[in-house]
Amino acid sequence: MLLEEMTMPQVEAALAAGCRTVYIPFGALEEHGPHLPLSTDTIQAYQVGKRAAELIPLFVAPPISYGNCRSTNCHPGTVSISTTTLRCLLKDLVRSFYRQGMRNVVVLTGHAGGAHRLALQDAGEELLDELPELRIAVVTEYELAKDEGRGIIETPGDAHAGEIETSRIMHSHPHLVQGTAPEEYPTFPTGILVRDKRRYWPGGVWGDPSKATADKGARIEELVARKVVELVKALEEGRYV
Repeated sequence: MLLEEMTMPQVEAALAAGCRTVYIPFGALEEHGPHLPLSTDTIQAYQVGKRAAELIPLFVAPPISYGNCRSTNCHPGTVSISTTTLRCLLKDLVRSFYRQGMRNVVVLTGHAGGAHRLALQDAGEELLDELPELRIAVVTEYELAKDEGRGIIETPGDAHAGEIETSRIMHSHPHLVQGTAPEEYPTFPTGILVRDKRRYWPGGVWGDPSKATADKGARIEELVARKVVELVKALEEGRYV
């Protein structure tokens, strides 16, 4: 159930029927090489939610199209928000959904930056202390697909705008894929923080886009969606406290 397309009576009816779970997709406006759209992370997270909602009753919130981006903040097109803003945004959203009667929340982020991921987790931990009936999961696509996805992806260490993400967009939004890009594996100096990050990562790719196919993208999307369904069931059944 896509919340942005629902009416007030439809939401009311779904709540009355017992649906108490909302999926919140987080993405980013971030460079993804010369061949993928800036919205790649957002598209991936939203597509997974849409597919999961075809399998089980689930509210799917409109995607959050901004995130915290550090490694790519020197690349044209990347727009980053602070981790403080990110934490506050998630907390405000969950509080409002909670007031509406939703008790289970799955936060899936298509953007897997370290500070971004930790900010969402910190917000979730704080919400657990604040909202007594809340059950929440905060997870990246990579965390859900890393084990079973090994049989699909060929590129070791593929991480950004490479085989995985190019495959995903080839599957769901092929009209947004602008060809391919050279294989690239950036090397940042160990332990040293640098201002000009593009100097160490000029192409904005981490992996090998040439190995991407739409079929791989479809298989990964289905895998992650089914993992989300498992998460939803675990939350709704109260398996973990």
